[in-house]
Parts: sequence; structure tokens; C-alpha cells
Amino acid sequence: MSSASLNRAPNVMMKYLSEKDCCAIHVATEQILARTGVLVDDVNALDVLKKAGAVVHGNHVRMLPGLIKSALASAPDLIVMHNRSGYPAMHLGGNRCHFGTGSDTASTVDPDTGEIVSTTYETVSRFTRFTDALPNIDFVMSMGIAKDKKDASFVAQYAAMVSNTVKPLVFTAQGMKDMNAIYEIMQAVYGDEEDIRLRPRAMLYTEPVSPLRHTQKEIEMLMFCARKGIPVTVPSGINAGATAPVTLAGALALANAETLSALVIHQLTSPGAPYLYGGNVTMMDMRTGNFPYAAPEFHMGYAVFADMARYYGMPVWGLAGASDSKVLDAQAGAEASYELLMAGLSGNNLVHDVGYLNSGLTSSMEMLLLCDEIISMVKTIGRGLEISDETLALDVIHDVGPMQQYLDQDHTSKHCRTAAWSPRFFNRDQSEVWLAEGGKDMREVLNEKVKTILASHKVPELDADTATRIEGVVSRAG
Repeated sequence: MSSASLNRAPNVMMKYLSEKDCCAIHVATEQILARTGVLVDDVNALDVLKKAGAVVHGNHVRMLPGLIKSALASAPDLIVMHNRSGYPAMHLGGNRCHFGTGSDTASTVDPDTGEIVSTTYETVSRFTRFTDALPNIDFVMSMGIAKDKKDASFVAQYAAMVSNTVKPLVFTAQGMKDMNAIYEIMQAVYGDEEDIRLRPRAMLYTEPVSPLRHTQKEIEMLMFCARKGIPVTVPSGINAGATAPVTLAGALALANAETLSALVIHQLTSPGAPYLYGGNVTMMDMRTGNFPYAAPEFHMGYAVFADMARYYGMPVWGLAGASDSKVLDAQAGAEASYELLMAGLSGNNLVHDVGYLNSGLTSSMEMLLLCDEIISMVKTIGRGLEISDETLALDVIHDVGPMQQYLDQDHTSKHCRTAAWSPRFFNRDQSEVWLAEGGKDMREVLNEKVKTILASHKVPELDADTATRIEGVVSRAG
């Protein structure tokens, strides 16, 4: 897929909030940060905040509206993510929508046995190679924990990703020990500090502790990335009904306060540094105590954040293609479809967790492949309809006339390959043809394709010296 097609903004858009609604959420956010405040556990950040005019008492910080306004003004409206070779791959901003996997699942569905197994370093490597082959998946997260690497798991996950895909990465880390090691790998693969700053290939994902606390580990990494020019996203992980008000509006306002307070610290550290705005607002299921990934309110929240991002002029985080189902079934397909369509029409710029099952606990290659097919449909819908002399085809209609057919027309030959979406995996054959070819259900079709991709797809290898340097970093991190 070309860079142009990857970065094309959809023509069809869904707007969830009015301008008045956006203003109301922002004013509520200002009140939370000025009146209630946040806890900040890092002394360097506290010093920066105090010098900037925040009201600081111990680790309790209250931020006046001017600080938020300044941070929003200095934050960029566009983040250009590059591939491993340093070429632009994703333009995050406006209504452009990019899809990718998720991180840190504890288990995965083994495509060879169908069993749910614990994840390892090899799981991350294998999943990354698989993801590299998918045309509608634009960026990569680990889709597993490298449990066999123990204390070096986050560093090992980054090493596995950067070694097995050319696509941009979103990574997680546990603190500055991990961050320093990951940055060393970046230098080994991407080049010097200036190259990493000018052509970012990877983004840090970290979260505050809800409600309203920024830990030392989070803030140290946030400020490090701001100084180094590494893009970062700090979406709230609030749970409505548990760590936030049960009403979605209240939870969204509180989540907005968390991500904007992180933005203030980030922009005070390095004005103009790349920051991806957004939040994850789950709704607690009061019957089970779970936090469902496919709850409609969860995805309404992402639509709200997309509107708020346009209100602020910032790129935005999103989530779709995840199911609460334990297996790839009708529930998984239904949940993934509505989420991906909502994300595409909302214009979420960086949509993660594609391919999740079991409420974010299990990754599945078959689920990811199904979502890749759905995303291609969503992109077709999002492009809208071209109305022109060529597409209206009035001369063709006149020439063919009543009660005739269009199969032999030059206009049909010219446009037949582009006028309609064509599936790769969804079956449109007559039932007798389908039966003659084995009568396979969707799960069988996807599993066979997964195995074909794993056996055939090749990722350009890193040179031997770089690979050795990466192995050394991972070894020292453990």
C-alpha cells in the first residue's frame, strides 16, 4: 500500500459532540485541574511546574487554565511516524486513521494447535513478523509479554518488534531502566540522536494511575521522551464506576484532566515535542466486575476524544478491533466490525488493540487477519462517493439505452476493478461451489491463511552487527 493511500483522510466522518459540548468538557477539565488538582510523584516535574506558575504543595499540584492553554498551543497538530528505514509511513493528525495491534497480552491463541498459551519472546517475534505482512495494519505493538525474559521483558519486546517488522512501533516500558535500554536499541537501529528526533519510528505508550496521579516512572519517561523528541501518548486508563464517575461525561472529563496534565509537564519540558492526545475510558460491568473492551460506551468515549482532539488541534489515540469473546466467533466478528467502523468514521488517528480477544487478555492472529479484512471495508466506506462526469456516466447510460446490459462497455472494463470492494477471505461463491471447495467456515479459512503467511513472509533482516548490539542490550537489561 502506498504512503499516499495510508495517509488519506476519510471523506465520510462522524461527529459526536457539538462545539458547545466540547467547550463544556474542556471547562470541566480546567475546573478539575485548578480545584481538585493532580498528584505528581517526580521532583523534577514538580520543580518545572512550580516555576511555570502551578500551585504546588508537596506532590499535590493545581494547574490554572493558562498552563493548559499554553501546553495546547505549543503541542504539534501533526506527528509524522516513519518506518524502520526512515521513510514517512503515518501522518497522525486531522481525520487520518491508522490501525495497529496492541501490547502486553498475557496469552495468545496458538495457530497450530488452537490452544490458548502463555506468551514469550518468540511469541512477540512471530506475531510481529505476521503483522508485517498485513496490508491494512499500519503500526505494531508487541501483542504479548516476553515472560521468559523476566526483568528484561519490555526491552526484549522492543528488540523483537524492531527486528521483525519495518513498520512504525508503539512500545511500553516499566521505567527509565527499560527506557534507556530501548533508546540504546533505537540508536543501534535508527542512527544518532538527531536522526531519532527528526524521523521518529517509535512512540512510547504510558498511563497515569487513575484517578489523578502521575507516578515517578511515568513522568521520568515522559520528560525523557520530550527531551529526545520521541513521540509519546499518555492516555488515561480510567474505569467508569470504579476509578471515575459512573456517568460517561464525568469519566471523560476526569480522563481529559489526566492526559492534559501530562501534556502540561511534557510541553514545559520541551515545547513542541510530539504528543498524542487521548484516553481509554472503560465502563465497569457492575454484574461481573469486568471492564469490557466491546462495550458501546467505551467506543463512544473514543469518538468523543476524536472530537475533542479536533477542538484542540491535536492528533488522537483510539482503540478498535477487540472483542470480549474468548474465541473467534460471531460475537468477535460483530464487536470488531462496529468498533472499526466507529473508529474509521470518527477519525481516530492511531487505533490500537486490533486482534484482541478475551477483553484484552488474549491475542489472536486469526482475529487480526479478520480485522485486516474489515479495515479494508471501513476504508472503502470512509472514502465516500466520487460524483463526477466520469462516475455519473450519462453518455454511457444514453448509449446503452433501455433494456440493455453494461458488461461489454469500455466504461465497465475501465472501472470494474476499482468501482467495488473485493474480499480476500469473505466468501461470495454459490453454495455448491463453496461445498465443492471444502465448505470451510471463516475460522478455518483464516487459520490456513495465517499459516501460509507465517511460512512465506520475509522481513528485511537487520545487519549482523546491529543484531549483535541488540542482543547485548537485552542481555544487560536482564
